[in-house]
Amino acid sequence: MIWIWLGFIAFVLLMLALDLGVFHRHAHVVKLKEALAWSAVWASLGLAFAVFIYFGYDNHWLGLGSHVDAVDGLVNTGHTAVLKYLTGYVVEKSLSVDNVFVIAMLFGFFAVPAIYQHRVLFWGIIGALVLRGVMIALGTKLIAEFHWILYLFGLLLIATAVKMLVVKSDHTNPNHNIVVRLTRRFFPITEHFHGEHFVVRAGAPGSLEPEIPGGKTLPDRIVQSAKPGSLLLTPLALALVMVETTDLIFAVDSIPAIFAITADPFLVFTSNVFAILGLRSLYFALAGAIEKFRFLKISLAAVLALVGVKMLVADWLKDTIGPNFNLYLLLVVLLILAAGVVASLALAPKHQESPHA
Repeated sequence: MIWIWLGFIAFVLLMLALDLGVFHRHAHVVKLKEALAWSAVWASLGLAFAVFIYFGYDNHWLGLGSHVDAVDGLVNTGHTAVLKYLTGYVVEKSLSVDNVFVIAMLFGFFAVPAIYQHRVLFWGIIGALVLRGVMIALGTKLIAEFHWILYLFGLLLIATAVKMLVVKSDHTNPNHNIVVRLTRRFFPITEHFHGEHFVVRAGAPGSLEPEIPGGKTLPDRIVQSAKPGSLLLTPLALALVMVETTDLIFAVDSIPAIFAITADPFLVFTSNVFAILGLRSLYFALAGAIEKFRFLKISLAAVLALVGVKMLVADWLKDTIGPNFNLYLLLVVLLILAAGVVASLALAPKHQESPHA
């Protein structure tokens, strides 16, 4: 079983190396056309992996499909494994859309230049993959030993859905965040950006006078006051810290959501990974059109509530609807998301005409 894990992780690392080392070797502004193309690439890889899931679980490759799924008490076949994988992928992908809203707000607050946003998101994704791997391993162990924790996860999802509808986070000031305050307290942070660097050394060539568009320079008071040779964080690093913190918060919601569908660690991890890998391109594709999807947050809250309720009454659903209830869950999730998108586009506020028109 370990070989299939190592093979999948090697594949992910290869794709990330190609992404950063070949296709995005040089910093540049990601345009909409490029973002849509990469979104299609990551989505295609995620969906194509479902074929591997089907045959792998149906033929028990390297131990796949040989253990009982703690969520429904069944051994996953190729058919059930694909349904759970796709449902998990769609749920995680849809929840990552809300993450895009917050990342856009953070980039706007820290005034991160568009040319460096891809770099922040890339390393943010690396941290997110490691973090979620640890959380999934912990969650799988907890569910295996304490099945009742599934009901706790369900209540958490329902509470999160209510919070998503009630709490307004559009105008949150990151300066008030405890992580930002602690980072500023324990690490010296430069006043200006220093290219694509997260860390600079005081006194190093080019560190005293950061460049700005037009070939001009700006004095950096914090760098000038630091001891020569000391390491300093840049505002780009502060933005990365907040992106990682944001993903940690969202992982607390999304990890229980996938465990409502399956407790198979391979299905949980792979569906999460493919959903996260497409987050960067999804951000650049949606960042400019976020305001158009004003009803999407309601749809996301409805998805969380639905998954939470499903987690609470999974046994009843299995007895009432039958073994295909995961297929119906997938269809309902897709319907809810589609309704949010259609409502946002159909009920978009019309621009007021100029009185001089």
